[in-house]
Amino acid sequence: MPLPESHERQGRAHRVRAGRRPTRAWGCRMTDRLRSRDLAFLTAETVTAPRHNATVEIFEPGPSGLDHETVLALIADRIAFVPRYRQRLAGVPGGVAAPVWVDDDHFDLGYHVRRSALPRPGSDEQLFELVARIVPRRLDRSRPLWEVYFVEGLRDDRVALLYKSHQALVDGVHTVDLGQLLLDRSPDRKALEPDDWTPRRAPSSGRLLAGAVRDVVTDATALTDTVGRATGTARDAAEKVGGGALKVAGALAGRRPPRRGPMFGPLSQHRRVVTVETRLADYRRVREKHGGTVNDVVLATVTGGLRAWLMTRSESMGGLREVRAVVPVSVIDDELEATSLGSQIAAHVVDLPVGEPSPLVRLHQVSYSFQAHAETGRSVAANRLAGIAGFAPTTFHAIGSRVAAEEARRGYVLSVTNVPGPQSPLYAAGARMVASYPVPPLLEGHPLAIGVTSYDGGVFYGITADRDQLPDAEVFGTCISEALDELLATTTAPRAPRGRGRATD
Repeated sequence: MPLPESHERQGRAHRVRAGRRPTRAWGCRMTDRLRSRDLAFLTAETVTAPRHNATVEIFEPGPSGLDHETVLALIADRIAFVPRYRQRLAGVPGGVAAPVWVDDDHFDLGYHVRRSALPRPGSDEQLFELVARIVPRRLDRSRPLWEVYFVEGLRDDRVALLYKSHQALVDGVHTVDLGQLLLDRSPDRKALEPDDWTPRRAPSSGRLLAGAVRDVVTDATALTDTVGRATGTARDAAEKVGGGALKVAGALAGRRPPRRGPMFGPLSQHRRVVTVETRLADYRRVREKHGGTVNDVVLATVTGGLRAWLMTRSESMGGLREVRAVVPVSVIDDELEATSLGSQIAAHVVDLPVGEPSPLVRLHQVSYSFQAHAETGRSVAANRLAGIAGFAPTTFHAIGSRVAAEEARRGYVLSVTNVPGPQSPLYAAGARMVASYPVPPLLEGHPLAIGVTSYDGGVFYGITADRDQLPDAEVFGTCISEALDELLATTTAPRAPRGRGRATD
């Protein structure tokens, strides 16, 4: 059963379902201060590791097509349901407290919704080369922390939407991803009430400072966050100094730095985005034959793809038996922060058995890792997640990337976020969405991340790789497809007769 929502959230959900706009009670208050965990995503951001999530959706043309002006009008219709998409961060003088969300009094929708094109007829490869160039660019912190690119020129008159939203913006608690609100279950466009939004005047420096003092005095959470910021800054500085000292000491001692594997190493400012489209029926077929869940089959496919890809790189499988991955999962847990999606997101760490040659054994080992999680009673069924209003995978991927970032100290190698979506077509202003690919962000030292979304009978992989560290990322995409074929082959292989002993040489 879903977690009980507050009256405010129930009211918001009712207004969304009824097609009515939220009231001005959603406007910015001085208490809309950036929480410490959200501030961490801003402070941890670097030029080589921007902290925003991205999604690429591809649409077939509807009866009247889908153009840039229509997308602008659609976003203008729906943006009132996510007020923070029209807010920016205002810093407090002296940095004595966390920044505050304030209305952007110069909000320009045309700045955030941009138009691009491929030379016709553009291929998927050209589209994702463009995506790989756009994704690493950091968002402008003086404006609301999101962008949408409308890309036209694809073959068969298709178009694409590329969403970028900062991790500090989409938390699943106060704000869901804009992409969750733009899609409808019917090609008929819903009529909404006119949006009469006008920005509130930005607070002065004196008011920001006074608000910070008041919050620290009256709000225990704000006081804790302020102390935590100071402690965290000192700790991070110490770690940087300590790490630098160790490197210098190692160099003076003549020691060489440890060898970096294919999934370790510093990031560049450039990316590769590789996509793979598969069919959900294939995963269900493997599940029905061997048990487990579709998620188990997806992770076994990722494991097989990693194994094959590592072997193409002449990696010694004897020295690399497992790849530790963090897999965000949806749970019911009162001790975790509640989201507006009816469940919480927790990290599950699994060792992917890349050293195992048998695809069936790999599947069973992955299934065993998740069996204990399922037996706790905290797990949430995939069909329940897929039934959430709107296109919730974009929000779940955003929360999953936040969870993965918070778990970075646990020493995992790879993040894999698999989110089930609705199995019926969705539409944007009458145009049918035919594919949705997540583009997960990379963390420092982690040049590879994988996102998976199931939608309308398809399972769509989005692989983000550092362009310099992993120039052969396309090979990994091919290995994913071959790993699924390998699992499918086990569903047709005849079983050995019972009672017969194993053959010996």
